[in-house]
Amino acid sequence: MSPLTFNISHGYLEAIVRGFKSGILTSAQYLNMAQCESLDDLKLQLSSTDYGNFLQNEPSPLATTTIAEKAREKLVDEFQYLRQNASEPLSTFLDYITYGYMIDNIILLITGTLHERDTHELLERCHPLGMFDSIAALCVATNVSELYNTVMVETPLAPYFEKCLSAHDLDEMNIEIIRNTLYKAYIEDFYEFCKELGGETAEVMSELLEFEADRRVINITINSFNTELTKDDRAKLFPTCGKLYPDGIAKLAKVDEIDQVKAIVEPYGEYRRFFDTLSSDRSLEDRFFEHEVHLNKKSFLQQFHFGVFYAFLRLKEQEIRNIVWIAECIAQYQKERINDYITIF
Repeated sequence: MSPLTFNISHGYLEAIVRGFKSGILTSAQYLNMAQCESLDDLKLQLSSTDYGNFLQNEPSPLATTTIAEKAREKLVDEFQYLRQNASEPLSTFLDYITYGYMIDNIILLITGTLHERDTHELLERCHPLGMFDSIAALCVATNVSELYNTVMVETPLAPYFEKCLSAHDLDEMNIEIIRNTLYKAYIEDFYEFCKELGGETAEVMSELLEFEADRRVINITINSFNTELTKDDRAKLFPTCGKLYPDGIAKLAKVDEIDQVKAIVEPYGEYRRFFDTLSSDRSLEDRFFEHEVHLNKKSFLQQFHFGVFYAFLRLKEQEIRNIVWIAECIAQYQKERINDYITIF
């Protein structure tokens, strides 16, 4: 994909997404929000930002769930606008971004089917970006075998299921193992697709997806301690496209405690500080989010690539998490913790 011809097909949408990015909340706006005494005050503060009057039709008293839902709706509308106006190969790239949400939605429906829940109710809890034309067909399935056959025919995720799961697996395996198995196949496939695109997109997206793969490796390792998951099964869940591959993940597959994880990650400079308990009281998850924000912001420093579309979505998701955190602290009168959000700009 040559920089000389990039703008012919994709320049307009890149300009749009950079415009969306300029509306991301700043540290000064977060400070103003942190001074609010009620959710109605927060609503007033947000109305002076890019969010505008997105809560104008919501009656008082506001709920934090309402704020989260409406903020997500705004993000989905912006992303869908980009998706509807994209041409190849950008349209396929944006489709790839939605596959992660599709996995979460299908896992939710599988869980509901296993526990004999009304799957039509679960549809309302599915993420809008993970919806696809035939998702309603999954609700017709009455058992896991039918659900598997429907997924194999009706969804874009069929190659991932075919590659690594059977109908029997859905019935027998732990649901989180199924989720992580699908995510492994998805991240590796997305990584290869970005490599094939080449140019700036391959460079920027490789760094972003390598971090995502490594974060999953570290989280899977730590969360598998003191569980029934064997070390061999743990290793099968590790994506093989991160900086930790191959030496790091080979060692992480054999560890039994957090100090061993820390020792293995030590040589990887960008990950070393995640386990430094002296520098900050932030949790490991928060440190992952901080590094993700840093990488996503950095992707906007380069031009003529698709990484900005991925980065914008991730930054907006972090922004929504920040808004919900501030709203929860206000609603629960926990003002002493209100500044524990992750600043973006």
